[in-house]
Amino acid sequence: GINLTLSGNTSSTEQMFEACKAIPGLENLRPKISWSSDCAFQQLKVKIKPEIIKMDCPEIQPGKEKAPRIDSLTLQKWLKDGFDENGIPIKVLDTRNSFEIAMGSFHQAVDLKLTKFSEFPKKVLSMKHILQVYRIINVCTGGIRCEKSTNYLLGKGVKEVHHLKGGILKYLEEIPEEQSSWEGDCFVFDARVSVRHELSEGLHQLCYACRHPILPKDQNHSKYEHGVSCHQCFDKTSDYDKSRFRERQKQIKLARDRGEKHMVGYD
Repeated sequence: GINLTLSGNTSSTEQMFEACKAIPGLENLRPKISWSSDCAFQQLKVKIKPEIIKMDCPEIQPGKEKAPRIDSLTLQKWLKDGFDENGIPIKVLDTRNSFEIAMGSFHQAVDLKLTKFSEFPKKVLSMKHILQVYRIINVCTGGIRCEKSTNYLLGKGVKEVHHLKGGILKYLEEIPEEQSSWEGDCFVFDARVSVRHELSEGLHQLCYACRHPILPKDQNHSKYEHGVSCHQCFDKTSDYDKSRFRERQKQIKLARDRGEKHMVGYD
């Protein structure tokens, strides 16, 4: 399979997308389109991996066996009602990492407190009381993690489980904010950092020391120093680390003063 994100002007990205669709097997690619005030990426990266988003469960093959899924409109109706069309109560299971969920999630969604996706199998099976009572709706940013997690649960005998087609991004694109059950922003893995309803850019920025999202107000925190630390990582890095980060920021400033770009993504 292929997973890609393109950033550029309309003409160039459409041409690239059509070129990808011309590759045998990728004819049915469907884009998720959102707008950015600037290019979301500064360099091209191509990675070949044995598994997209590591789960350490090689028996899970989403490309061969599609998990049951529901669209955004159906999920919104179920969330409003509290149950599916058969009267089974539903529970949204957010399969993302905790720092992503802290930025935003669905109202009363279950947070497994994951630091990485490979922790999902062990942690989810400890929640048998939820798996046995509710119809589970797995969600994630774009759809990969929730589809893999749904296949995993089906393989463990959990029958009432679906995932959200197109992920949270498709939901934010399709469901108006005034009707939505989403609270907060959604973390994205590019220079925008977060998006809101209609996939508009959020307010979050990155701490360039730990690469975790912060809000503009967090820059007023006593432990914040641009490029060096934030309130989330200040106590996790040594004085030596901070001195290295300060030197990096110094070199970036010197390069900027010369009209040069020193490093990508640290301005």
